[in-house]
Amino acid sequence: MRIATVGLDPAKNVFQVHGGNEHGQAVPRRQLHRDRAAAFLANLPARLVGTEACGCVHRRAGRLQAVGHAVRPMAPQCVKPYVKSHKSDAAAAAAICDAVARPSMCFVPIRNIEQRSVLALHLVRQGFVRARTARVHQIRGLLGACGRIAPQGTGLIAKRVPDLAEDASIEWPGAFRRLIDRLPAHLKRLEQPVDDTASA
Repeated sequence: MRIATVGLDPAKNVFQVHGGNEHGQAVPRRQLHRDRAAAFLANLPARLVGTEACGCVHRRAGRLQAVGHAVRPMAPQCVKPYVKSHKSDAAAAAAICDAVARPSMCFVPIRNIEQRSVLALHLVRQGFVRARTARVHQIRGLLGACGRIAPQGTGLIAKRVPDLAEDASIEWPGAFRRLIDRLPAHLKRLEQPVDDTASA
């Protein structure tokens, strides 16, 4: 006998809920406003709840587990083959309800608050590193356009650019020289959050 399942497709303002009973038969689907969805699901008997994995899924899963549901997040690409009609919230909820009961389905592990905090730290640090790297490439590109090949690496750029900016033998317009002179200071400001998050 199949476990009663629920497919939950959350959107910005409304949640689409599609249920399946213990015989695998679809039960009436519902569209619920965000502030009513939690109460509706909390009043249901314990069920297997499927949902697509997203940034908010871990917090939502924790709340549903607290009221007795077994929550199984799935990657959107794993749910897509089960969509039987044109893409809509209702069709997605039905596909999720169908996919979550499949024995071969791959599920996304639910992370607790500590794990989410560590992941957030890594994601933010990656953003800082990308911003710093983009600035380094921009500096090298500007210098390259003026016939000066700057060395690769953040540390080498930071040491080399001030020397170039002070080199009077390089025929740069005054505005461009002032710009080049300011870039290392900006690069240093981008370096600080990278260092801070590395030690956090």
